[in-house]
Amino acid sequence: MKRLFAGLSDQGLVRKANQDSYRIDEPEGRFFIVADGMGGHAGGEEASRIAAETIREFLEENWQAQLLPHDLLQKSLLKANQAIIQNQKDFPARADMGTTVVVVVFPEYGQPWCAHIGDSRLYRWREAQLDQITEDHTWISQAVKSGLLTTDQARRHPWRHVLAQCLGREELEEIGIQPLDVKAGDQLLLCSDGLTEELADEQIASFFQPNEPCETVANTLVEAAKEEGGQDNITVVLVALDGEEEDNASWDAPAIDEDPTGELGTE
Repeated sequence: MKRLFAGLSDQGLVRKANQDSYRIDEPEGRFFIVADGMGGHAGGEEASRIAAETIREFLEENWQAQLLPHDLLQKSLLKANQAIIQNQKDFPARADMGTTVVVVVFPEYGQPWCAHIGDSRLYRWREAQLDQITEDHTWISQAVKSGLLTTDQARRHPWRHVLAQCLGREELEEIGIQPLDVKAGDQLLLCSDGLTEELADEQIASFFQPNEPCETVANTLVEAAKEEGGQDNITVVLVALDGEEEDNASWDAPAIDEDPTGELGTE
């Protein structure tokens, strides 16, 4: 299945620096990464950069290794976590830095997989419907899931930015890793919360159209988030699955062992 893609990161209208990072495997399009740093001006920038670059390097170096997609993703994020922790030790002023991350890989054979930590998200747009694939690692997300808050209440809650998980912590307990159900015509959106803080899912969905160039959608989403306030850095990566090469190509996510490695949980 042919993949078309584009990425864009914007400082927004309020922040003095861009603490987001993203990486796209060009021209092959084997993997896509978005990271959103925190921990002060220098710390946040460095944390997201370390995460994105470490994951990119690990995936490139181990792409041909005999690793299952789950293990490839898990090892890449664990290595990024340790790289950030080492940088914290080398530069004590960055001791509180951390980053969210969302990664999608397209193995040579079989279905794509996703991994994430924190509240950077993966969405799938299919036939005019937008679905959030990842589940935020936040208290707010758990409150909505348990029925304590509605989605609208969560969007305005003062604790909505409090993370339960991020890279850059010794106590890292869980990486969300899952296979993806995709088919020709689908579009995937990886994004930082600078987009989802300003735009509700219904608004985001309205900017997708069949056969719309990824560059156009990325630009439109970023500009729309800025028009709504642009309070945070905004990063989006779009991946469109073109059916020209395999008109009937699709991958359905199978039931999987929730923890095939015994090391970390999955979602």
